[in-house]
Amino acid sequence: MRSKTSSKNNNHKALPTPSAEGLEHSQKLSKKIRSTLARHKQLTFAQYMHKALYTPELGYYASALPKIGEQGDFITAPEVSPIFSRCLARQTIQILEQLESPNILEFGAGSGVMAKDILLALEEQEQTLERYYILEISANLQERQKNRLKNELPAELFKKVVWLNELPSTPISAVIIANEVLDAMPFERLRIEPEQFLQGFVRYNETADKFEWDYRPIIDPDLQKFAYQLIQNIGKVSHLGYETEINLNIKPWLKSLNQILTQGAVILIDYGYTRQEYYQPARVMGTLRCHYQHRAHSNPFFYPGLQDITAHVDFTAVAEDGFDSGFKVAGFTTQANFLMGSGLIEMAVDPDAPVTEQIKIAQQIKTLTLPDEMGESFKVIALTKNIDNPLMGFSVRDLRHQL
Repeated sequence: MRSKTSSKNNNHKALPTPSAEGLEHSQKLSKKIRSTLARHKQLTFAQYMHKALYTPELGYYASALPKIGEQGDFITAPEVSPIFSRCLARQTIQILEQLESPNILEFGAGSGVMAKDILLALEEQEQTLERYYILEISANLQERQKNRLKNELPAELFKKVVWLNELPSTPISAVIIANEVLDAMPFERLRIEPEQFLQGFVRYNETADKFEWDYRPIIDPDLQKFAYQLIQNIGKVSHLGYETEINLNIKPWLKSLNQILTQGAVILIDYGYTRQEYYQPARVMGTLRCHYQHRAHSNPFFYPGLQDITAHVDFTAVAEDGFDSGFKVAGFTTQANFLMGSGLIEMAVDPDAPVTEQIKIAQQIKTLTLPDEMGESFKVIALTKNIDNPLMGFSVRDLRHQL
């Protein structure tokens, strides 16, 4: 769900051994997953991934284990610099000004740092806000967010924050922000071979005492259709096969957002590609990545519950599903372009700041914008409803024509 900036790529044999506490935690979750597998006789990879990430108290995102920062497994753009959130706040303000009842709904607020910085930026710009909703499924993270925001926000601002465990029960007008939510949605794993299309399931190897892949012929009509379309794009497949991912959760999720939104926008920030870039013939191993103690690898069965599991986002699918769900695709661009369109340069210049602070800010901006850092790999897409004005974040370079 977060910005993955792991500096090392390792196979699972080179990964650090978890602590005794971590091992016990993983064993408890593995036992639950094995129990589910025994009852249902099979688990698709998406079902396994959901268990590994979201099982209450034990799943990676639902547990109390550290995830973000030096003690965790990855770092996020809002953690890199408050400038990221301030730029996002400027784009948000432009939309909020058009709403009769201005609200913000943030998915998965992590440490709470982005919510804090956005709220402070809104106050600085004297932007009216009724509620700042945070939809957070992790009770542990909710508690951390509450402690942080209570301690670091003025009391009147803190009163505007409302935590949710599910979408609002009544429709709202709002800006919905999801910073790296799509990449952590459970996805299906497919394997295309010259003579057959296979779907990734998960089995438990009793002898080796571990989960492992179990590829079976695709029978799901939606996945079959996708596989046939995919083969048209990638052409002839070698005997080694072609592995990739598809996220079937995006469309129902966007439909649910459209249902609760009377007016406003959905701003999605994640790492990914357009469909043409995503399903290149050369990308034979797909984009599945796991993150453990700032190391990236490709084994999703390494100590379940102790590592993140993600895949890049197909933004063409996001645009299509958004349109089909009733949204207008209002903009698509790289993170670097979005930040520049939202006032990055203006915020970065402070001639009165000490030299050390200026150097620090310059380094933060490099991380957020350079092509070999977050600038090009992370994309921003905006879906709007009953909003027609052009959005500033896409004024530098709108790449909707590439979708």
